[in-house]
Amino acid sequence: MFSNITSAPAKQSVSETITVLSGRLSSATLLEDRRAAILGLRSFAKEYPASVASGALRSLIGSLSKDGEDVDTVKVVLETLLMLFSPNQDSPEASEEIALWLADEFTQRQENITLLLDFLETNDFYSRLYSLQLLLAILSARTERTEICVFTAPLGISRLVAVLDDRREAVRNEALTLLTYLTPSSPDIQKLVAFSNVFGRVFDIIAAEGSLSEGDRVVEDCLILLANLLRLNASNQSLFREEGYIPQLAKLLESTYHTGKGGEEEVANWAQEQRNRNIYALLAVIRLFLVPGAVGTSQNQAAFWQHGVLYHALQLAFSHDAELSIRAEALTTCADIIRGNSKLQESFAQLQVPSVLETAPPTNGQTGKPNGIPAVYVIDGLLDLTLSVVATQAFDLRLAACQCIKAYFFNHPDVRLHFLRRAIEGHASGVDETANVLTTLLRPSNDSKSTDPYRNWFAAVITFHLIFENAEAKALAMSVTEGDAESGEEVVTSIQTITAHLISGLARTEDDRVSVGYLMLLIGWLFEDLDGVNDFLGEGSNIQALAQEVVRPNPSSVIVQGLCAMILGVVYEFSTKDSPIPRSTLHSVLTSRMGREKYIDALNKLRSHPFMRNFEVLPQKLESTGNLPDVYFDATFVDFFKDNYSRMVRAIDRDPGMEIPVITNGIQKGISREMVDSLRAQVDEKERALQATLVDISSLNGKLGQEQADHRRTKEEYAAELARIKSVNEAIQRHHDEEIKKIEAGQRSKEDAYQKQIENIRREAAKAAEAIHADYREKQAELQRQLDYVRKTAEADAARIQRRSEADIADLRATISRLEVDIMKANKAKAEELHAAQEEFAAKLSAEQSKTKAAEERYSNLEKRFSALEKQLSQKDDELKESRSQLEEKEEQKSATQTELDDLLMVFGDLEEKVEKYKKRLVDLGETVSDDEEENEDDDDEDAADDDVD
Repeated sequence: MFSNITSAPAKQSVSETITVLSGRLSSATLLEDRRAAILGLRSFAKEYPASVASGALRSLIGSLSKDGEDVDTVKVVLETLLMLFSPNQDSPEASEEIALWLADEFTQRQENITLLLDFLETNDFYSRLYSLQLLLAILSARTERTEICVFTAPLGISRLVAVLDDRREAVRNEALTLLTYLTPSSPDIQKLVAFSNVFGRVFDIIAAEGSLSEGDRVVEDCLILLANLLRLNASNQSLFREEGYIPQLAKLLESTYHTGKGGEEEVANWAQEQRNRNIYALLAVIRLFLVPGAVGTSQNQAAFWQHGVLYHALQLAFSHDAELSIRAEALTTCADIIRGNSKLQESFAQLQVPSVLETAPPTNGQTGKPNGIPAVYVIDGLLDLTLSVVATQAFDLRLAACQCIKAYFFNHPDVRLHFLRRAIEGHASGVDETANVLTTLLRPSNDSKSTDPYRNWFAAVITFHLIFENAEAKALAMSVTEGDAESGEEVVTSIQTITAHLISGLARTEDDRVSVGYLMLLIGWLFEDLDGVNDFLGEGSNIQALAQEVVRPNPSSVIVQGLCAMILGVVYEFSTKDSPIPRSTLHSVLTSRMGREKYIDALNKLRSHPFMRNFEVLPQKLESTGNLPDVYFDATFVDFFKDNYSRMVRAIDRDPGMEIPVITNGIQKGISREMVDSLRAQVDEKERALQATLVDISSLNGKLGQEQADHRRTKEEYAAELARIKSVNEAIQRHHDEEIKKIEAGQRSKEDAYQKQIENIRREAAKAAEAIHADYREKQAELQRQLDYVRKTAEADAARIQRRSEADIADLRATISRLEVDIMKANKAKAEELHAAQEEFAAKLSAEQSKTKAAEERYSNLEKRFSALEKQLSQKDDELKESRSQLEEKEEQKSATQTELDDLLMVFGDLEEKVEKYKKRLVDLGETVSDDEEENEDDDDEDAADDDVD
């Protein structure tokens, strides 16, 4: 019988427990109860995020608002919400949709985000930290909505930025991370953050973390935040520049190569990697100010020059201690600073940098410091870096140096020609053979081609940019020759020399990069240069060799084959009948030796080659494989090829009898049938227009005569109408004058009548005034008489009253003296009576006090008895209520019993009727029924009824 008592209670399921805790959190009135419920929910948040969120999310958010002043409760709630955003991965309820659902619940109501921002104003560590982490989780799930909520919240951005001043690194770093994720895409948020003095705070954090050299990931995050705020945002860049933060960039950049330490120090690999990331991020921030064509780029370039950013970037690029990738990025930054700015381009060449080919003498067993390395001018240093450094690992650095040289004379013809003249002078003198682009191209070393093919490639690219689309530079470069005529040597032009090196390289199957460099240079040189084309055609074997390369059965390189086809197309396109190989002859040679289909196929293959087709998206840098990089083309040449591809494809189909006109230095060279046809069409069109104009003129003359006749008739009608109007006007004028005279006469008569009336009124007014004055004088005299009488009467009354007052005063004085005597006597008697009364009163007072104390004691006893009686009464009331409830229960039981009894009586009645029926049937059947049986049955029925009643 006791088995049910000893058995264990049924265990609650997780869902039931979460439901109970959620209900307790939403309905509890005490803070301790709500906190206990939250702690229980927190224990389930990691494993059952969906259940907890569906049952208690709104209650948790409401608890933040209701219990926001209790630090412990806020901490537990925020921890629970963070757990919901990041549940265990092996949880059965883990899903990415939970984070979206949670973020929707926060972002659909502005006050929820504002509530989290309000916790940033508290000084509690966990409230600030967890609020920032929760905002970051919401931002990651619903970026756009969260940005809108934070932006529209009162002082939302300002409060976030202010957290950067928190001295606790965990809170500050979390705020930095949140701002970094909040600012990449919204210009409005970027501006608001920038105008909250974020730049100064960021630089303070960088300085506190040890700057770029010693700073950890926090410094990189600071620079990423700066990048987000400055990227494509002209107003923030202007604010940064005007508030004087450019010197801060220069200071940071200077610290990258001025360590301030005496010797070289061992640095951990992770620390060196972080240092490189910091420097790279700083250079990336600087480059954001230098977007070509953007608003404010020229002002930013001038500011970087003024505050030494360019100088420090150059020193970093030529530092022997910096990583090669960092040096390459620094040179790219220098190129961006001077590109397109003529003043900076002209001043750039005056800067000096440490030489890349020499090192300082060793000191105490250590290598020299940068200040001991010989300095060279920056252009010479860039040329040395581009042409003389042969290490494969330095390719990115060499490419960046090449970019910097191209930026030096970009869009500046004077600097371009100056550079070319210096190169020609150096080549002619033979002094600086190692770092001269012309010497590298015209007098290549076979060893360098095999070990360093990019030496010739870089020289070709630089020369290509020097002469590209500049006729004067092309003519100046074509004046360079090889060979001494006085010594009997054959004089060969620069174009023929470069072409000869190209053909010999193709025959020896040299590295394709060397051939591609030569071909890019020659194509850019010969395009729209008739003199250059003629110089190229001066050696007929060139056409044969290039055509042979195009039709080679198994070409080593599709790129070289396509470029050979293109240079043949350029030569044919700009050849003339006066060329060393006439245009018609050249066309027949090309079609017979190469063929139209092969020519077009070679160009198509070049156009569809990945290095050409995907040039803009392919990284033009060294890969980690250790092999030579797949860099074959220059960006300018790629644009040139794609722009002129269609023209080159159609070139071979052009009629040899039609020459292409080219204007060089204002002089047109070549004849164009298209131009002649165009001029004839223009003349015919003008002739037709002239005939149409003559017809129009004759038609217009007829219309003019008709218009003139109509004009005359109209003029006569206008004249008659004008005369009639004048006569009518004169009659009206006369009638008007007569009316005016009549009106003036009537007006004068009215004025005379008015004047007479005014005179009469004046006379009557004078008479009335005299009468009034007379009456006034009489009344004044009467009043004076009355006043004298009253004065005399008042003086007499005053004398009589004075006398009567003096008598009354005397009587009063006598009375006062008498009363004083009586008062003295009465006072004496009263004093005696008062003393006796005081004694009697004191005796009565003591008796009354004793009575009062006794009454108070009785009263306290009565109060106690009364309270006891009240308790007894309340108990009696409770007992009475309980008795009433028991009575009601008894009444209910009695009514229920009575109802059952009535039902039984009805049943017994039915039974009796059935018994009577059965008896009658028995009697009818001949059976005998005794009376005893009836009595026994009746007794049994009565006993059963009594039992039911009991």
